[in-house]
Amino acid sequence: MQMPHVQTCDMTDCAYNKHNQCHAKAITVGDAETQSPMCDTFWSKNQSSNIKAGDPTQMGHVGACRMSDCMYNDRLECAAEGVTIGHRSDKASCLTFNPES
Repeated sequence: MQMPHVQTCDMTDCAYNKHNQCHAKAITVGDAETQSPMCDTFWSKNQSSNIKAGDPTQMGHVGACRMSDCMYNDRLECAAEGVTIGHRSDKASCLTFNPES
């Protein structure tokens, strides 16, 4: 299985974001404690001034997904073709998350 690309990231205050593109090698989606599809790799630029993160020549991928109830989750790996990261409840979250019925 190929790791899906982060197609768009609206979290412009993330250190890995440049022009609405994620440049982390691989993100982790999901918080085991809150069962929220948040981007666990999000790192606010405000947490450390002038920090630059990731490789600006590479697109980000989803390395792991802890949201076992997502229809795209296959043994804690994401099987979606790509994901969108954006704001949900004031957190950086996977907007592609779709709970199984």
